[in-house]
Amino acid sequence: MNNFSYIHPDAKIGKDVTISPFVTIYEDVEIGDGTYIHPHVTLYPGARIGKNCKIFPGVTVAAVPQDLKFKGEYTTAEIGDNTTLRECVTVHRGTASKGRTIVGSNCLIMAYCHVAHDCELGDNIIISNATQLAGEVVIDSNVVIGGGTLVHQFTHIGSYVMIQGGTPVNKDVPPYVMAARTPISFVGLNIVGLRRRGFTNEQISTLQEIYRRIFNSDDNMTTALNAIEAELPASPERDYVLNFIRSSSRGVIKGVHHAE
Repeated sequence: MNNFSYIHPDAKIGKDVTISPFVTIYEDVEIGDGTYIHPHVTLYPGARIGKNCKIFPGVTVAAVPQDLKFKGEYTTAEIGDNTTLRECVTVHRGTASKGRTIVGSNCLIMAYCHVAHDCELGDNIIISNATQLAGEVVIDSNVVIGGGTLVHQFTHIGSYVMIQGGTPVNKDVPPYVMAARTPISFVGLNIVGLRRRGFTNEQISTLQEIYRRIFNSDDNMTTALNAIEAELPASPERDYVLNFIRSSSRGVIKGVHHAE
């Protein structure tokens, strides 16, 4: 701590926290042990920063949401342990809808990204520069999103997904896939990412068969899902895909040959 920063006396600062010059920390802020706060960071009331995080210059956490329905209700913005927020990332507080915005643990959110109100991000997520997440987006764990991606409000992105940079995402993206193009489309299974995460050849083969039936057959979605459930053995991967698609309120992306 130093004379060039403003730190409210009611803020809760953990052990071995580094706070650089020109940082502003308001009341009702909590910072976990070992976190490093770079210069020109602003942590507004309701910010919750985990342990061993790295918060780079220009970051703002827990500013009030850019939502006209927000009436000043008490909400938070929560950053998990070991997460890095690079330059000028903004993470806004929640609204009455969910009450909090969440970025999980072990995430890397690169420069100039925006995480809007009530978003829920899982663990081990990489979001590249200048990606913009609208309100109430849900991203499951182990997702990689390329730079300059625009994600529509209420969109759900499943685990182990990779999205090409610059892609407008206006439909739900089911787990384990690669998505690209405009309009956003299924372009294949995220095989490299799955292998890096320890998926077996058998698991990958099962997922290839699942998505072949979903995106490369002439069956409608309901028929394809029912056939998969009836004909393929139950597994966590199969059931995750089925439940994700069946619960989608926005509808999921199309296969390339259906999108063109």
